[in-house]
Amino acid sequence: MKFQFTYGAAASGELSAFDATVKLITGEELQAQGGAPWIHPQVDDELRRLSAKGLFKGEKGQKVTIATLGLHAGAQALFVGYGGVTADELREAGAASAKALRKLKARRVQVLVPSSVLSGNADCSAERAAQSFTEGLILGWYERPKRKREHGKELEPVDVQFIPEAQEAGGETAKARWSAGVKRGELFAEGTLFARDLTNMPGNELIPEGLAEYAEEIGHRYSFDVEIIDEFTAIDMGMGGLIGVGKGSAHPPRMIVLHYEGAPDSKDVWGIIGKGITFDTGGISLKRAEGMEEMIGDMGGAAAVLGTMRIIGELKPKINVIAVIAAAENMPSDRALKPGDVIVTMSGRTVEVVNTDAEGRLVLADALTTAIRRGATRLIDIATLTGAVEVALGNVATGAVTNDELLLQDIIRAGRTAGERIWPFPSYPEYRRQLDSDAADLKNSGGRFAGTITGGLFIGAFAEDLPWVHLDIAGTSWLKSSRGWESKGATGVMVRTLAELLSSRS
Repeated sequence: MKFQFTYGAAASGELSAFDATVKLITGEELQAQGGAPWIHPQVDDELRRLSAKGLFKGEKGQKVTIATLGLHAGAQALFVGYGGVTADELREAGAASAKALRKLKARRVQVLVPSSVLSGNADCSAERAAQSFTEGLILGWYERPKRKREHGKELEPVDVQFIPEAQEAGGETAKARWSAGVKRGELFAEGTLFARDLTNMPGNELIPEGLAEYAEEIGHRYSFDVEIIDEFTAIDMGMGGLIGVGKGSAHPPRMIVLHYEGAPDSKDVWGIIGKGITFDTGGISLKRAEGMEEMIGDMGGAAAVLGTMRIIGELKPKINVIAVIAAAENMPSDRALKPGDVIVTMSGRTVEVVNTDAEGRLVLADALTTAIRRGATRLIDIATLTGAVEVALGNVATGAVTNDELLLQDIIRAGRTAGERIWPFPSYPEYRRQLDSDAADLKNSGGRFAGTITGGLFIGAFAEDLPWVHLDIAGTSWLKSSRGWESKGATGVMVRTLAELLSSRS
């Protein structure tokens, strides 16, 4: 769905009637008496009657629609509760508005911006408020694309007009600040939607080579240098992890590298690395059939990296980034990796494969080495790595393992800004010793206990003592039902966190 955003009262000849008017309201406002009308006295009275019956309290995420019956320019008055001027509250309000407006099939919408939101505060500036509401609106509207024989009609764009409730509030300065926040919100939401669409693609439509083609399109659009390393070159470069995982499939693997140089004089280079398993059967260590269809989402880390690079390409921050995606399809066949095999990774470290379903860490091992050899000085990997993280944290928070507490805290702060929760796991030496192998330098699974930690520490063994953070999104990258601005299916998690982190480093 396309959106067109404007700010200010409609000029003569512009939209004179709206399908819906959105009014953000707090519980305190709802209980207050007197003051200027919210929409129209009779519409306001109806809202108060609903409130008196306990049907609407103005709480976060609550919404109610009242027909205005010609009393207002908006055919429907949509009241949306929020708890105050914070990024999370406004993002949630945007998402609640989107779900209601979608049901109303609204295409012309006015959003009344409260003065408190427009002026912002120390914790949430006007720009941040505009960005957050816009993100919530766009992300909350999204639904997974359906492939059906009967295609629906192409819908016209949604025109959204932000109208300050106090017309004199802030003037042109307020308009500029709000418009800048809306623009940033659009960029961040579009990057996330791109990641969602990629992750939602069926495995027969998105194979490693196809993922590489999407990366090339992004590189061409934003003038990034792009390297696509095919299976033959990967063999020559000693990528035993990537080749080992990918050789069981008819679709050969790819190592994908995007170079962004926004600070040519700086030696500081961010390496962001994504797991791109376009479908994961578990290989010879075959997964159970129930739920395997969701393994189309095992490239959610790669999608997050590409979504982030789209935003970086638009914002052009003064930083350097090397984005690396290890793309493969993990299939059982007569050529597939077997439990008990020993492989040699690009770093020269040998790995005893004790479980072929612990494949993401094998391809990421080569991906980290690829980033390091191209100059990365700090590393962040994003991966749907372990089912254990969902056992520990559910689908509420992304798990993190690190060798650098300061870097992790920077990422956690960026996550708070984006509304994406990150929770750190310990990395004590005892956990690393679970990966000791009798046959190789290390084995690719430390067993059931502390599986998220040992999986992360396996990847960290290839960080060459550089600052490194592993983000396990196996629980947060895919939802069975929508939640706020997070959609059913792929969520595009970590795109906005990474974009907030990197764009703030200019």
